[in-house]
Amino acid sequence: MILVVGGAGYIGSHLVKELVKKEQVIVLDNLSTGHRYLVDERAVFVQGDLGNRADLDAIFEKYPIKAVMHFAANSLVGESVIKPLKYYQNNVAGTLTLLETMLKYNVKNFIFSSTAATYGIPNVEMITEDCPTNPINPDGRSKLMVEQILADFAAAYSLNYVVLRYFNAAGAHESAEIGENHNPETHLIPIVLQHLLGQREKISVFGTDYDTPDGTCIRDYIHVTDLSRAHIFALEALLDGKKKTAIYNLGNGLGYSVKEVIETCERVTGRKAVIEYTDRRPGDPARLVASSQKIYEELGWKAEYSLEDIIASAWKWHSRNVK
Repeated sequence: MILVVGGAGYIGSHLVKELVKKEQVIVLDNLSTGHRYLVDERAVFVQGDLGNRADLDAIFEKYPIKAVMHFAANSLVGESVIKPLKYYQNNVAGTLTLLETMLKYNVKNFIFSSTAATYGIPNVEMITEDCPTNPINPDGRSKLMVEQILADFAAAYSLNYVVLRYFNAAGAHESAEIGENHNPETHLIPIVLQHLLGQREKISVFGTDYDTPDGTCIRDYIHVTDLSRAHIFALEALLDGKKKTAIYNLGNGLGYSVKEVIETCERVTGRKAVIEYTDRRPGDPARLVASSQKIYEELGWKAEYSLEDIIASAWKWHSRNVK
């Protein structure tokens, strides 16, 4: 069985929906930010916490776990700055408890959902995995700490792992049964779509004076289904013995500005947005775009969905499911 920690969250639930087609899956989630209804009914669900040894022991004693996929880290940059204790406790200490339990039960395959925030503010057009890591907030620092812990565990305990550094995950499953439902919502595409559905009065655009073609920030958006495929590719590489350790970026390799995203949302939905332009937010880089060439060369994965595909899938889900 594959243990998916955080499998009731946005990205985890999409991975589970695909993974159950290939493997037996058990989901562990404390439902602090996830939703029980997002978990595919074919998976075993256990409500519990990755930092609770009793919860973990109960799972590892009962089920023959052969790999663990970790989606349960906290991931809001702004929150991490005002609540660093929460991020270091869950993201670092909680992950250590999970890894300790894996070693106890001789489970040696681990996939970690990391973040582009580990790079900080890189001064390059395309971010590759060998760019310096210099995170500027507790979210990025806590994820980088876990990456460093994994390298040490691989050397000392023969742990096999793949780290996947996400850029901007977006979109919804093609069935529209599951999608992005955060509270509070901080991601651009769902915020725009909520506004176009009449759930928000306007959209705030932070900064129009960046060194980009239209003055707004450029980001790399990747469909959540593409992310799910990448996790399955990574899992298969570990289970087949093709990889012992690896770090990969997951992005589209294409950058879209905030204005371009809003315009695409308007085009897909046929609705017009009310936009408020305001000052920059501290620490927002002008451009963050990933090179995913490494994972393509080594595992054969590449993103398949365009920005318009991403937004169309998200619109379908929001239109049907967000009240």
